[in-house]
Amino acid sequence: MSMAWDSNWETVFASRPWGKYPGEDLIRFVARRFFSVEDRSAIKILEVGSGTGANLWFIAREGFQAYGIEGSASGVKITTQRLNAEVPDWQGNIQQGDILSLPFADNVFDAVIDVEAVSCNSFVDSQRIYQEMVRVLKPNGHFYSRCFTAGSDGDGTGKPLGRGYFLADSGPMAGIGPVRYTSQEDLAELLPTQLIDLEIDQMVLRGNLTATPVKEWMISGVKVS
Repeated sequence: MSMAWDSNWETVFASRPWGKYPGEDLIRFVARRFFSVEDRSAIKILEVGSGTGANLWFIAREGFQAYGIEGSASGVKITTQRLNAEVPDWQGNIQQGDILSLPFADNVFDAVIDVEAVSCNSFVDSQRIYQEMVRVLKPNGHFYSRCFTAGSDGDGTGKPLGRGYFLADSGPMAGIGPVRYTSQEDLAELLPTQLIDLEIDQMVLRGNLTATPVKEWMISGVKVS
């Protein structure tokens, strides 16, 4: 059985510094939906492919329950150590596991988030992961995913592996592992039909004016009640 995780990430997380802070997009997503909640400790937020925990650190520090599924043992260890040191009263659980088959019952979380983890998987596996994310969301729960767009730096380079899926030799994923680039047309097939109130924005980053931009979709939605 395949797993939604490339073993190279263990080497990456164990051997090099990784981002320690969340992006503005994720902060905005969480703030708009949950900062006004009176009892933040009642809100459960799950991140799939949680890496070394930058997003979960923010979530826990803001008083929400932080849950993470990560394939890398080093990623889980680094996340847990940081939370224990910097947010000693945090609630939740970080565990090693496979995001293709989330180890949770249906309708558990108030929000489920993905920041470039799903885009490290094939088209078919990404469809399944998105379905799993929605399955564990509560009715009216909030969904967020950020993924590389078609035409982003690295798209079409290196070794083709499948639909929009490459072992890219340029861009931010060069030399790390497989990455899938998502077209606007792909989104209709990738995203579960149980999601409503979809908002799809694009973020474009350039190192300089002549560089090929890194482009990402920022996708949010709500699970039907």
